[in-house]
Amino acid sequence: MYACLFVCVIHFFLQICFYEGKCFTGRCLEVYGDCDNFQDRGFMNRVNSIRVESGAWICYDHPDFKGQQYILERGEYPEFQRWNSHNDHMGSCKPIRMHGEHYRIEMFEGCNYSGQCMELCCDCPFLQSRGFTKTCVNSVRVYGDGAWVMYEEPNFRGRMYIVERGNYCSHNEWQAQNPNIQSIRRVVNYF
Repeated sequence: MYACLFVCVIHFFLQICFYEGKCFTGRCLEVYGDCDNFQDRGFMNRVNSIRVESGAWICYDHPDFKGQQYILERGEYPEFQRWNSHNDHMGSCKPIRMHGEHYRIEMFEGCNYSGQCMELCCDCPFLQSRGFTKTCVNSVRVYGDGAWVMYEEPNFRGRMYIVERGNYCSHNEWQAQNPNIQSIRRVVNYF
């Protein structure tokens, strides 16, 4: 009985729905947790709209949590441009597991936590305006129970990367092709 209740509670709090067509039309794939390959569930990787019922999710344009990342928080995305994508490819997703109100991140200019360091506890639309002299962030330490989204361009635009609690000694560890980061924000809309 308790196991069933636990599963039902998880389903209530974490749900995302992918649609083949724009404006929530066509075939639908409902996901309640990690999904490493949409095709394994009989759903092709063509996604044109998404409805996030609850939680915050990291979606990837390739299977096995690879490729370009997208952060999707509770709400509706009637076309792929709304989640900052240039195409309708989506192959895997997983919920962001950490949430809370204690946010702290340290960003370092060099790999292995070297060079100039900046510590943040709140959103920053342009790192250079806060004294971070370079556009390169090569290593990161995330503390507390919050997740962060790092963007390649100012004002939370461009390619995005999600980092959760832990140590990332190089930009490759958050799947970035280069170390350019110019803005960062907290993931706060969890439920």
